[in-house]
Amino acid sequence: MTPGSNIPLSAARVAVDVAAPVRLDVSGLLLTADGKVRSDDDFIFYNQPSGPGVTYRGGGGSAPDAIVVDTTAVPPGIEKIVVTASPDAAGQTFQGIEPTATVRNADDGTPLATFTPPQLSNETALVVIEIYLRNGAWKARAVGQGYANGLAGIATDFGVSVEEEPAAPPVPAAAPPAPVAAPVDPRIAPPAPAAPPAPPAAPPAAAGKINLDKGRVNLQKNQTVSLVKGGAPLLSRVRMGLGWEPAFRGKDIDLDASVIAYGPNRNHLDSCYFGKLTILNGAIKHSGDNLTGEGAGDDETIVVDLGRIPAEATGLVFTVNSFTGQKFNEVAKAYCRLIDDASGEELVRFDLTGAEPQTGVMMAKLIKQFSGEWEMTAMGEFVKSRTVRGMVKPAAQAL
Repeated sequence: MTPGSNIPLSAARVAVDVAAPVRLDVSGLLLTADGKVRSDDDFIFYNQPSGPGVTYRGGGGSAPDAIVVDTTAVPPGIEKIVVTASPDAAGQTFQGIEPTATVRNADDGTPLATFTPPQLSNETALVVIEIYLRNGAWKARAVGQGYANGLAGIATDFGVSVEEEPAAPPVPAAAPPAPVAAPVDPRIAPPAPAAPPAPPAAPPAAAGKINLDKGRVNLQKNQTVSLVKGGAPLLSRVRMGLGWEPAFRGKDIDLDASVIAYGPNRNHLDSCYFGKLTILNGAIKHSGDNLTGEGAGDDETIVVDLGRIPAEATGLVFTVNSFTGQKFNEVAKAYCRLIDDASGEELVRFDLTGAEPQTGVMMAKLIKQFSGEWEMTAMGEFVKSRTVRGMVKPAAQAL
């Protein structure tokens, strides 16, 4: 699955287990239509392992923890169960240890779907999967929403009462180490620092989701921007412009820009490139091939009508390839930029740096969220491939 995609549940009882290279704490919250718990009893975790229709199942260290949902026993008024995860080690982030959630038939263990969130950074807790009721049928949706303030941030968002632990008093430098008190459950409030806290610093830029409220966004590699602006309708039609220049004057660079469309299970739907200028019933259109790379402005553009993208398409990866075999260290000023096709306003820009002697690069991806909005992530990942066909598999793995 990709973020925002969903599947109908073919089993009444499902288990969602979440695995990672480190030990995780997995929890579940029962939510009403307003997205809140009814009381703290709706927060299911290892210290409160059962609730109406939802139970926590520990893996004992040898298997991943899981949240089991019996949809036939979920009480009226509960419309969603979110499954969360956070590293067991206090303060550890998910950077480099992206978890994988597997939705299974709880009775026979048959896997129904898997989901690995895209590359993470300073998130210390995640809403990974949600089991939700829609028109009388239960479904599972991939979410992957991160929080930089731990499980306490998730709990607070969903209405769970969180008691903060009082800060520890300063310890004189010459005094022997004081006995360590029993820590507060790290799922609810992170343990207080052993030393006096430093003066508060400005929060890191990546702690919150970047959007378009402040105008054009210049992305760095692996940064993500939500293509929404407060008070404005969702974008309906955008244009991805890709450009490059030869690194050596007088030398032509024949590169090919493409976009690869994927379904919710990272399944390849179609590819739009110079040999196939229109895909997805006209929702995506390519401007055609540029054979030299000379001249100012975008060398090739791809128009994406977000409002016409079919529901089964949830991920788009934009790539550039050198069919003639020239390497990207022979290219200068490669970039991609997203433009509002209606107004011509440049929304997002990503300048490629640190070129490698490869023939393919994944520039950016657009991922549809469950709310209907799209997010763009700068990639800048180099691949040995001269054609878009060779990019299909690595791009799927990068979603």
